[in-house]
Amino acid sequence: MTRLVAGNWKMNGSLAANRELLGGLVSIPGVEIAVCVPYPYLAQAQQRPEGVALGAQDVSEYAAGAYTGEVSAAMLAEFGCRYAIVGHSERRALFGEEDATVGRKALAALQAGLVPIVCVGETLAERDEARAVEVIGRQLEAVREVLGAAAMGAVVLAYEPVWAIGTGRSASVAQVAEVHAAIRAWLKVHGVAAGGVRILYGGSVKADNAAALFAVEDVDGGLIGGASLVAADFLAICRAAAGGV
Repeated sequence: MTRLVAGNWKMNGSLAANRELLGGLVSIPGVEIAVCVPYPYLAQAQQRPEGVALGAQDVSEYAAGAYTGEVSAAMLAEFGCRYAIVGHSERRALFGEEDATVGRKALAALQAGLVPIVCVGETLAERDEARAVEVIGRQLEAVREVLGAAAMGAVVLAYEPVWAIGTGRSASVAQVAEVHAAIRAWLKVHGVAAGGVRILYGGSVKADNAAALFAVEDVDGGLIGGASLVAADFLAICRAAAGGV
């Protein structure tokens, strides 16, 4: 399957900086590229290069109504979004998003024709307790309970060890291989069409470690944070993903 490299800009950007960043991007054969921008910049991102998909960093579980501050999946679709990140560790840790909420957001995205990028991952304490696979299994099950096994085959998954996000630390190749294999196995056991589900790695992916990470079996691309804010670095990561296909 074609690898996906999605840039998560997080709460960064300005009209001027975005113009420069988007202007520095190009499509690359052999890899799908997406940028997930803050809501206010969805309109500006309509001017992105051809072949670069658009995504949002979150989505409401609600379709419409009196939910001040929320943004629905239908609204995102109207702006041309293809992807919506759900369950990012920062949303879970800082804003109290629970596993079941993540499942409902993924469902809302699918119902509007978006592809949810469902994030899963363990904290440092959970890894030290050898509970990484257990925790991720719980997070996946919460999504499956809402979507069902068939619909879960339409999502993108992103493994992001919480302890490696924005810290400069990255999981070792062996750690990534172990978890991605476990996720693929979990999908198979639970009746999901595992072969068609892309599993991204996210956790301090940089130009100098991308090739090694993308060479790991069951790593189908990356969810890129800080490095996605520099066009040259982001494209280097995208080229590494394309070169390993």
